[in-house]
Amino acid sequence: MFSSRLFWKIYSVTTAITLISAGIVIWILAFRQSEIILNMIDERLQNSATLLTEQMEIAFRQPPTPELQEQLRTLQEETGTRITLIDNSGRVLGDSAEDYQTMDLHNNRQEVREAMHDGTGFAQRYSNTLNRNLRYFSKRVGSEENPLGVVRVSLPVERVDTQVTSYQQVIWLTATICSLLSLIFTYIMVGRLLKPLQEITEAAEAMASGKLRQEVDINSRDELGLLGETFNTMSRTSASRFEELQQKSRELAENSDRLAAVLGSMIEGVIAIDSDHRIIFVNRAAQKLLSLPVSDVTGRIYLELIRIPQVHELVNTVLTGYCQTSLEFKLNPSQATVAAFGTPLPGENAPGVLIVLHDISDLRQLENMRTEFFSNVSHELKTPLAAIQAYSETLLEGALEDPDHNRKFVHNILQHSERLHDLILDMMQISRIESGTDLFEIHEVHLEHAINVCMAALAPQAESKRIELTYECQTDNPLVLADAEGLRTIFENLIDNAIKYTPEGGQVTVRSYLQTSDEIEEVVIEVTDTGLGIPREYQSRVFERFYRVDKARSRELGGTGLGLSIVKHLSQVFGAGLELESELHRGSTFRVTFPLVFTDQKA
Repeated sequence: MFSSRLFWKIYSVTTAITLISAGIVIWILAFRQSEIILNMIDERLQNSATLLTEQMEIAFRQPPTPELQEQLRTLQEETGTRITLIDNSGRVLGDSAEDYQTMDLHNNRQEVREAMHDGTGFAQRYSNTLNRNLRYFSKRVGSEENPLGVVRVSLPVERVDTQVTSYQQVIWLTATICSLLSLIFTYIMVGRLLKPLQEITEAAEAMASGKLRQEVDINSRDELGLLGETFNTMSRTSASRFEELQQKSRELAENSDRLAAVLGSMIEGVIAIDSDHRIIFVNRAAQKLLSLPVSDVTGRIYLELIRIPQVHELVNTVLTGYCQTSLEFKLNPSQATVAAFGTPLPGENAPGVLIVLHDISDLRQLENMRTEFFSNVSHELKTPLAAIQAYSETLLEGALEDPDHNRKFVHNILQHSERLHDLILDMMQISRIESGTDLFEIHEVHLEHAINVCMAALAPQAESKRIELTYECQTDNPLVLADAEGLRTIFENLIDNAIKYTPEGGQVTVRSYLQTSDEIEEVVIEVTDTGLGIPREYQSRVFERFYRVDKARSRELGGTGLGLSIVKHLSQVFGAGLELESELHRGSTFRVTFPLVFTDQKA
């Protein structure tokens, strides 16, 4: 309470008012008491003069005598006042305090003149005879027409001042005691009044610091008690509302985090832009797709970061038309195809636009591949069918009777039909692998045995082209999980392609060895040829169906264009990795990696 500025303000004002009021009261009482005392003295003088006038009338008719003087002194002792007898000429006939014979004429004294004229007279002045201030009262003796003289009584002013001072001291003492009692009472009352306010202030400061649930204990039934109850109600209500807001804030934060996590994990890019063209949200997919900086994106104008005219057009269309729209464009320099969908954010007056970006490069590539696939299938089927039809028509038109050519035509028809048959079988195999209808018996297979079977089957083909076909085995008969027939199909296609595309006198090498990758032991099989090689720009597409680097040479060699595609699909089914390394005019290496089950040690 002593540190309360409000307490000292109220107490200081109250103290000042009390002291000023006490001073005014003291001054009024002192002034009034002085008047009362003077009036009492004047009344006493007047009574004394009235009594003496009746007693001393005879003295004005006789000459002054010593007995008169003695009588005046006796009366002074009885009344306590100085008595002076003055005749109508101003001569002093007697005085109770001094020798009347030595006294001057008093006809010029104010109180004497007034008494002679009006019957009574008052005055206060310094007496040269007594050397002190006196208060005088005079009364005329005799009638107005025939005055005999004046009886004058007086008292020293010091006696009046003494009485006044005595009364003032009592007044000051009483006022001081009352003022002190009033200040003490004021101190107690102000303290009692301010204590609840101080409690409310401390509770309010605690609420301001975050501790909302505060209550004050005010037992009075006045306005302060009502204020305390209102404050407690407000505190409970505020705490309850704040807890509700905190709960809603946590729910909103959790929902926001979930939404950010969902949008962040989407493969589609998401960008939210407000009506001022500022970015308010962007997920990782959009940052990666549009090559935006990882940080310092939110709040910036999107035109500073996204310099794509199609995006600008999309944003302006949605903000001005407040409708959904979409468009498609290519990114530079990646040449990725992106489909953008724009929709207005919920709210009035188009508060913003939400853009969803889809990378449809793979979809467009698949569409192109599908188009090429149907074109290639049509072409691959059409070529042998056209040849069979042409040879058949030639035979029917007479060549059947020509012994020099009929067998050749029939042989060509058989060759093209076999090619057509192989093509259909390969297509059916790829279709079964992709659809999952071709069930494989996955079990442990001896890898070296499968390679040796393929080597033996393709050795005559290599010998016919004078190609050296070798197998460098650096493993101990490893076992892998695969289907035996599917495993042989992989190696037959790889070795067959290597022999086909290696010129005469070349070399085809099959190599197997073990390697450890990420603490997993694997077995690697490489098929290396010394053919023409594959240019780098075509290496990513050689595993596509019907894709040929040199189409004319591929058909001349009798390939269906599906062998490497079958190898890729079978490798995926068996959990094997497939890689290609090739350099133009230096040959190619196809590498297949299987997880190793274990190794059978040879005796």
